[in-house]
Amino acid sequence: MTETTGRYADFEGLRRQAIALRREGLSRRQIRNRLHVHNNDILNRLLVGEPAPEWTKRPNAKDDLREKARELRRQGMTYDRIQVELGCSKSSISLWVRDLPKPVPDHSAVEQARLAGRMRWDHELAIRDAERQQTKDAAEGEVGAMSDRELFFAGVALYWAEGSKDKSYSRRETVTFINSDPDVVKVFLAWLDLLGIERERLRYRVMIHESADVTAAELYWADLVHADVSTFQKTTLKKHNPKTVRKNVGAGYRGCLVVRVSKGADLYRRIEGWWRGITSQAQLRLG
Repeated sequence: MTETTGRYADFEGLRRQAIALRREGLSRRQIRNRLHVHNNDILNRLLVGEPAPEWTKRPNAKDDLREKARELRRQGMTYDRIQVELGCSKSSISLWVRDLPKPVPDHSAVEQARLAGRMRWDHELAIRDAERQQTKDAAEGEVGAMSDRELFFAGVALYWAEGSKDKSYSRRETVTFINSDPDVVKVFLAWLDLLGIERERLRYRVMIHESADVTAAELYWADLVHADVSTFQKTTLKKHNPKTVRKNVGAGYRGCLVVRVSKGADLYRRIEGWWRGITSQAQLRLG
């Protein structure tokens, strides 16, 4: 049995999906993983005639790049410095400028070499940062519109990871959520809205180190949840230990926000039941 008559029998339907994903800007690897097509020959046939997205193409050396390299060489720059300035390979630079005289070395050659190394590393870090951001942006685009059911499951999992839980040795059937990430708090609040929990039932409290700007933090969280800071419960201050070297300092440190749902015992029991339902279904998939 051949690939096209077996696993890929509906080739035309698969091709339509592949083309649609390509036109959305996905790379070959993303399309392969999305459609579970791990045969390169089949993938080539699915995408034949469809150009690659611009973001996947590597830049080609252009004539003006060659001229810039030659001009920099005339100014006395080394291959390393030209590479840092233009972002092209030293082999290409060598071909472009080999007919030009070598720069005259000066007494600061060591300093120049050190500077070139640092600039080259900075350039490499910038490339890596761009690649990271590109991957994140592409992944964000893969999410698309979120349905109520998807938000429901996301909220249950988020609460079970970050919220308070009832224990046999400590009965706490309360819905209390704490986090320092404002985006995580926003998702949690959107989930409570989906469940029909009125904002009037929510109680807010800030937890933060006493050495931080407490007032600024309280105002920040109040603005985030669209509440009057005067309605917040008393802020919990963590004692500062001068021997501890903390990373969460500076203007961006705002502590954590505690969100509690009043009269939340019944809601807590439902959350625990929802989570048990999710884990049961996951167990069935594991077999």
